[in-house]
Amino acid sequence: MFASIAAATAASSPSTDLFLWVGVEGNVWEVLLVTAKVLALVAGCVVVNWIGKNVLVRVVRAIIKGTKTKRDDVFLESGAITRFSHILPALVVHFSTPFLFEHEKVKSAVSSAVSIYLIFISLFVLDGVLNALHRLAAQSPRAKNLPLKGFIQATKLIANLIGLIFIVSVLFNKTPFLIFSGLGALTAVLILIFRDAILGFVAGIQLSVNNMVRPGDWIEMSSNNANGDVLDVSLTTVKVQNFDKTITSIPAYDLISKSFINWRGMSESGGRRIKRSLRIDMRSIRFVDDELLAELQRIQILKPYLENRLKEIHESNEENQIDEDMPVNGRRLTNVGCFRAYCEAYLRKDDRIRKDMTFLFRQLEPDGKGLPIQVYVFTATTNWVRYESIQADIFDHFIAALPRFGLSVYQDPSGGDLERGFVKIAARNDSTSPSGDFNLS
Repeated sequence: MFASIAAATAASSPSTDLFLWVGVEGNVWEVLLVTAKVLALVAGCVVVNWIGKNVLVRVVRAIIKGTKTKRDDVFLESGAITRFSHILPALVVHFSTPFLFEHEKVKSAVSSAVSIYLIFISLFVLDGVLNALHRLAAQSPRAKNLPLKGFIQATKLIANLIGLIFIVSVLFNKTPFLIFSGLGALTAVLILIFRDAILGFVAGIQLSVNNMVRPGDWIEMSSNNANGDVLDVSLTTVKVQNFDKTITSIPAYDLISKSFINWRGMSESGGRRIKRSLRIDMRSIRFVDDELLAELQRIQILKPYLENRLKEIHESNEENQIDEDMPVNGRRLTNVGCFRAYCEAYLRKDDRIRKDMTFLFRQLEPDGKGLPIQVYVFTATTNWVRYESIQADIFDHFIAALPRFGLSVYQDPSGGDLERGFVKIAARNDSTSPSGDFNLS
């Protein structure tokens, strides 16, 4: 009677149907036996997992902490060792299954579950190891400026894709190579759906491989309103902190398809360019007469230039029998030429200016705003604050020195200039015109 009740209970139990599906046949006692084995296996996994985390991991942590080098501590902080301890329960299940279960369907189901679990754990361990390697490489002076994050992210993405394919192959009991071959038919669809992501991924790899942008670079990209230091370079975006402390995220594809300025070369050269012009009022340009020459000869750094230049001009005029009574005959000194020579001599003695880089003073094409005298030199520092201070100091001096050469800076007339002009015209008309009519002539 008891056997018939047990058989009836087993026949009506949902768990019995489940076990019959996996191949466990017999009465309820066999079902209970299999259930007990499963529970024992689960308990064993819990115990082994506890031992792995609280015994083995602590032992490894103590060994690593006891070493003199601090580099191995990174693997502890990244969690790679703790994640590796999760493999122990899977090994217990893998080696215990042949002894605990006799049914092939049970063994197959457990084996598939263990395989998927091991794939997940392997990916987690690889993620921790890559994070640790990234932190170690970032501490190295040689690799500090390399875009390692892009390489790390690319490796993680490829590893996860391969892991996903292996999981699908386990679930459907198909060889991974068959799945790889099947992906070819979906390539067109995947490219259409994930076009932007693929473009960003490819652009990120190009940026990393070609070393176009790396953390710490100063880049300027007006199309994306970015002008500042690169904080982070990933596979899909480049994060820039602008000088106003705002953050701009630029798609990696934009840096490949659009133009931008990278100031890294300037920073590495140790010199920053000054390229600025002084606009001289052309009405103040004239030949140097005796009075002005006497004034210029009092400028110490200009004396060598004046002596050599005057000797050269005198010899040339004598050779060509030039009548020097007429200033436009032959060669003459001009105040603007002496000013250019003074600027060059002045900066030659300035230690803040690089002499081994381009050192140029040139006259640009005159226009409606005067005659531009361009200073094209490099400072001996790339620091922004010091650079601006040096540049301002130099041009303060040059502008203040212009009157000594009989020159003046061109400046557009302001409202005050116009007002004073009209007042003078009005006063002249009042004194010269009996009728008091306003006359601009």
